[in-house]
Amino acid sequence: MKQGILVLNSGSSSLKFGVFLPRDGDEHAWLSGSAKGIGRENGTLAIRSDDGSIDIAQNHLMESQHDALQRIADVLREHLHEPLAAVGHRVVHGGPHLREHGEITPEIEQTLRDAVPFAPLHLPASLALIDEARGMFSDAPHYACFDTAFHRTMPEVATHYALPGEYKARGVMRYGFHGLSYESIVKSLSAELAPRTVIAHLGSGASLCALKDGRSVDTSMDMTPTGGIPMATRSGDLDPGVIIHLLRHESLDAGAVEALVNKHCGLKALSSSDDDMPALLARRDRGDADATLAIDVFCMAIRKTIGAYAAALGGIDLIVFSGGIGEHSEAIRADVLRGLEFLGARHRVVATEEERQIARHCRAMMTG
Repeated sequence: MKQGILVLNSGSSSLKFGVFLPRDGDEHAWLSGSAKGIGRENGTLAIRSDDGSIDIAQNHLMESQHDALQRIADVLREHLHEPLAAVGHRVVHGGPHLREHGEITPEIEQTLRDAVPFAPLHLPASLALIDEARGMFSDAPHYACFDTAFHRTMPEVATHYALPGEYKARGVMRYGFHGLSYESIVKSLSAELAPRTVIAHLGSGASLCALKDGRSVDTSMDMTPTGGIPMATRSGDLDPGVIIHLLRHESLDAGAVEALVNKHCGLKALSSSDDDMPALLARRDRGDADATLAIDVFCMAIRKTIGAYAAALGGIDLIVFSGGIGEHSEAIRADVLRGLEFLGARHRVVATEEERQIARHCRAMMTG
């Protein structure tokens, strides 16, 4: 019987993946790996099986996600001795009409294409990868799992902008992202999840989520993944007047502003060069003022957001750190928590498992 679910989690220059098999009532990663630096000379590919029988580490140029996906397909043909049961895709944004996970039909694919204006930096790459994967794994059903789906439970007070209602009707609203990460953490904590929890998913992309009894009631990312706290290269929240000023007085058009706020702001701009947190911490230790400022702005934004969520939740019982920075940087966790002692909240570090969560959804959709 076909049991393996291939999960594809694509980024702008990376592709994380895993093949999951059912075990003890949950999904177990038989094979996992990542292709990083796609399109760059320093690209890497790593693939490893749970028993160590497959252990591939390569440093070479991969021109595109197609190249990385082709290598994954080659490994599966060699080592997986039965067809895949399904392929699951992480899709960052489904636009206003796709807020639930589902099988990718021609109608769903067209709806995703119509939603590209809501995520022009993410959806074209996702759609291209879906097309490639459907060609390579044509015998398996393909499912889209949306980062926005977890935040469907947010009340209107958290999703509405103070704009005329006609814009809301056309999809201009807060959606929230990193939902698959948040959902996997809720699953991991299970009975240990506190009634009033704030999760900080801190990585190159970073956001926070306020949860009441395990359900999202507010989140920092906005209509797009550019909003919220400053990130590695993204600006986070800006006064709308800043955008107007850039358009009117700095000779930037919409495309140039989009590139600026997504690729040239955040930690990279504040530090005058670096968007890598370990490098910034090393610079701070050497007394570098720009790096110190970048870290201080980052941590203050997180701290302020946690404070706001304490008001929204009526207090906080638990603060969870996740993501590459949240999981691995004790210094950043300490900086964020400094001054929040008055909340009396416990804090924990929990690894995010986006690929595993996608596999869970796919298995449920296959059997449901």
